[in-house]
Amino acid sequence: MSVINSRKVAIVGCGFVGSASAFALMESGLFSEMVLIDVSREKAEGEALDISHGLPFAKPMNIYAGDYSDISDAAIIVVTAGAGQKPGETRLDLVKKNVGIFKSIIPEIVRYNTEGILLIVANPVDILTYTAAKLSGFPENRVFGSGTVLDTARLKYLLGEHLGVDSRSVHAFIIGEHGDSEIAAWSSANVSGIPLNSFCEMRGHFQHQSSMNAIAENVKNSAYEIINRKGATYYGIAMSVKRICEAIVRDEKSILPVSCIQHDNYGINNVALSMPAIVGKNGVEAAVPIELSGQEALALRSSADTLKTVIDDIF
Repeated sequence: MSVINSRKVAIVGCGFVGSASAFALMESGLFSEMVLIDVSREKAEGEALDISHGLPFAKPMNIYAGDYSDISDAAIIVVTAGAGQKPGETRLDLVKKNVGIFKSIIPEIVRYNTEGILLIVANPVDILTYTAAKLSGFPENRVFGSGTVLDTARLKYLLGEHLGVDSRSVHAFIIGEHGDSEIAAWSSANVSGIPLNSFCEMRGHFQHQSSMNAIAENVKNSAYEIINRKGATYYGIAMSVKRICEAIVRDEKSILPVSCIQHDNYGINNVALSMPAIVGKNGVEAAVPIELSGQEALALRSSADTLKTVIDDIF
């Protein structure tokens, strides 16, 4: 087994999400080596060439198409491979197709690399994170999904727009399933430490409940809106992948709502969903308990039940 190279990333799947993620990671300067793997070697080669041509404007990096043997020393393996979500299709509709694909991909990864971090990005991300954890046998801290990192970014963006404030000053999480049963954790939301409702009133907004409902609904439907207009979503998730990789490579101990298998968190067990967690060089280092209202906790358990039903169908 090769010694892990902390500056090497592998991307499995070179569709819209994989190639956009590769581009975001090239621009980030986080890695010195990136291997792209796809069922179509030609596609991987084309993406590697295209992205490499931007290197004179970025930082030196070796970007190339390869096969699974090339991932033996990769610190992070980003898995975006899978069928894409089609217009009118829910993320959960994708389950059977993509679990089948993972049953061929994950054993190949494990054959060559048992020390890296598996970052699952393909949808439905919670089910596939659980699948990857079970198929790989990796410690759970090293198998997690992009989860609701993107949904949370969408929430922060919309709140920033609504309040006329930098979205980076908004602290709020989307938790649960990355999908239709996701929950906006309003009770712990704040803007630079100021409770959300107080900040809203400061900015002249008083219809709290209707605004919260509209924004949460907007976040939940964002992907469908984008898919209906342009066929796929990939830039937002690519930036989310970059953000998670930053936290790992720089050992930032950042708190991100990634998808991982829960153990007695709000009474939820043996299901992967998103809750805030400390992310660093060892992957998910600790769960971060956040205050939830009774209603939010109930909705979270209901989200877990939705996912559990799907998992029980598969395993």
